[in-house]
Amino acid sequence: MPGPDFDTASFGLLRDQVVVITGASQGIGKGIALGCARQGAHVVLHHLGSEQTTRDAEDLAREIGAIDPTRKTVLVGGDISNPATASRIVQEAVNVLGRIDCLVSNAGICPFYAFLDIPHDVWNLTRSVNLDGAFYVVQACARQMKEQTPQGGSIVAVSSISALVGGGQQAHYTPTKAGVKSLMESCAISLAPYNIRCNSVLPGTIETPINAEDLARPEKRQYMEGRIPLGRLGRPEDMAGPTIFLLSTMSKYVTGASVLVDGGAFVNLQ
Repeated sequence: MPGPDFDTASFGLLRDQVVVITGASQGIGKGIALGCARQGAHVVLHHLGSEQTTRDAEDLAREIGAIDPTRKTVLVGGDISNPATASRIVQEAVNVLGRIDCLVSNAGICPFYAFLDIPHDVWNLTRSVNLDGAFYVVQACARQMKEQTPQGGSIVAVSSISALVGGGQQAHYTPTKAGVKSLMESCAISLAPYNIRCNSVLPGTIETPINAEDLARPEKRQYMEGRIPLGRLGRPEDMAGPTIFLLSTMSKYVTGASVLVDGGAFVNLQ
């Protein structure tokens, strides 16, 4: 029998905390943003800044307002691979909400290519968005959190099960997610003196716009579902609970950790 739905409960684990979420307009970022709002957080919603992501972020802000009109939202558009975007995220968060308590570094891309067909520009773009972007926003937010010592803060980066395994069409993607996991492990050491905790979550197959085309193939979907002991693909809201746990004081003695959120797929070697 399924357990209780964490995402519908209101425990207030992040009551009045300011949480920055990159890539928040859709998919995992949106699921985490809604979960944080339900736990009482004010949220800074970063998005790419395109016409579509701007609309999506505005819709998400309205959805959060419907959950709780006292929750404040700040929207910041921009290319996360540009360090100026990270600086602007911090500036907007501090100008409007006064501080940054938590960061979820989530923004990422995953175009599918066979290894021998990966163009240089795809390799460069994937690395720039997934790894460079994570570095820039973690560094910028950590500098702000350092100024808030001894309060400190909590940082969670969305890595991937792909940090631990290979992918036939993801040779440009898996190294970036391994890098994100490693970044959190190093930052856990570097930032601990400022009471800043750094952890990562490693989602398995979560249904998002990134993989919608791939999972639309019945044979691929059946194969992926068949490898998951819990018997289904993940949903964006499944990422909210583990992330909120790592952001909150429930995990105040947890740093440098990596939490698999994959329905048991990684341990299923059958």
